[in-house]
Amino acid sequence: MAVDYLVIVFYMAAMLAMGWWGMRRAKSKSEFLVAGRRLGPTMYSGTMAAIVLGGASTIGGVGLGYKHGLSGAWMVFAIGLGLLALSVFFSARIARLKVYTVSEMLDLRYGGRAGVISGVVMWAYTLMLAVTSTIAYATIFDVLFDMNRTLAIILGGSVVVAYSTLGGMWSITLTDMVQFVVKTIGVLLLLLPIAVVKAGGFSEMKAQLPTEYFDPLGIGGETIFTYVLIYTFGMLIGQDIWQRVFTARSDSTAKWGGTVAGTYCLVYALAGAVIGTAAKVLYPDLGSADDAFATIVKDELPMGVRGLVLAAALAAVMSTSSGALIACATVANNDIWSRLRGLTTTPGAERDEVKGNRVFILLMGLAVIGTAIALNNVVEALTVAYNLLVGGLLVPILGGLLWKRGTAQGALASVTVGGLAVIGLMATYGILANEPILYGLLSSLAVYVVVSLATRPTDEAVLAAWRERLAGRTPEPVSEEVPVSQ
Repeated sequence: MAVDYLVIVFYMAAMLAMGWWGMRRAKSKSEFLVAGRRLGPTMYSGTMAAIVLGGASTIGGVGLGYKHGLSGAWMVFAIGLGLLALSVFFSARIARLKVYTVSEMLDLRYGGRAGVISGVVMWAYTLMLAVTSTIAYATIFDVLFDMNRTLAIILGGSVVVAYSTLGGMWSITLTDMVQFVVKTIGVLLLLLPIAVVKAGGFSEMKAQLPTEYFDPLGIGGETIFTYVLIYTFGMLIGQDIWQRVFTARSDSTAKWGGTVAGTYCLVYALAGAVIGTAAKVLYPDLGSADDAFATIVKDELPMGVRGLVLAAALAAVMSTSSGALIACATVANNDIWSRLRGLTTTPGAERDEVKGNRVFILLMGLAVIGTAIALNNVVEALTVAYNLLVGGLLVPILGGLLWKRGTAQGALASVTVGGLAVIGLMATYGILANEPILYGLLSSLAVYVVVSLATRPTDEAVLAAWRERLAGRTPEPVSEEVPVSQ
């Protein structure tokens, strides 16, 4: 295992080195939070694919393939569909807004009265998303080092918190690009063909497994519908995803770069399902489907290759974890703390934007590590995150983008009722039930429409300013910026 150890140690050291390099470049709020809004198509596509394909997509995707066969691809497939929809229909308009958070977009659209409540919902989502990714470190380090779960979470989480705190989005962008390359080589080019060959090829896999393992809809129509409802729609509105859209240097970069990333996700979804199906042939009696990835890597791959593939899994986890972490910290600082503090501070008080956001990344990182140690069920934590996001924020966000008659009162009522409905229904039906997200979303939509129609339309001056921002005719404020040293 010595070579495998060296591969992982070198990889983690490289992540920290990029964090240090990013720290030297992130000299302004824009540079720190959205990489100066100047990523080109290649960097944008790679980093966008990296953030959406995390531990759940890699380890969980293989596990679903082990349990359901090729139809196990539907969870990650739904993520890819959501990213494609975001890129084609919304990303250009989102990029032109020149904001930092989803709540800022809601304030612009509805007149400055939706920020704190929507920020709390988005903060809860990004926190739980970061927690689910951090929990996954335990699986990887257990295979490689036979490491205690708590120690594994602290080790992996500390590396991510360190490079994210140092350089913000520039560090995360650089590390995500490396992680994208490592994932592509490790999962698509190495693990996928090796797993199929070890299982005897597709003909042997079909001979060994039931027919339903090769039915594209074998996982069930209700499950597919739920995946689309949660993950496809979740991709449209998550702060972690929008914050990457804000990094694009142009409308076309956001649109076409995201389309490439979404297509990559579809390929990655099918690869994970095939790997899981091969693992079912090789290890038909695993205690847990989620052990399929670790088992096939540990037992079937040669030395060195095993380390690279585990580095690929680590890359998948780190990319999602770091993206969710900076999103969580951005929301906590800009949408919650700054607004609450603004009630008691004097107008015009200056503050160090980069330092403040750096402190919040560190604080949120410590909170994520602590929560990950306390929790154990990745699927439940991820479901809670997406239920809150979609049930509470999908309607007011898409309503603001698509329906002129939507009002601030309707948006606030929608966020409140949808979020509370989801929480109550999860307590009643169970976290993994389909009813919470379905009924929560319907209640959010009904309240949004009824309250918006029952209240005064949004002030025309607010809508006019909103249209100017959507058209890209309003420049980004420069008062918060500090010149970048050359």
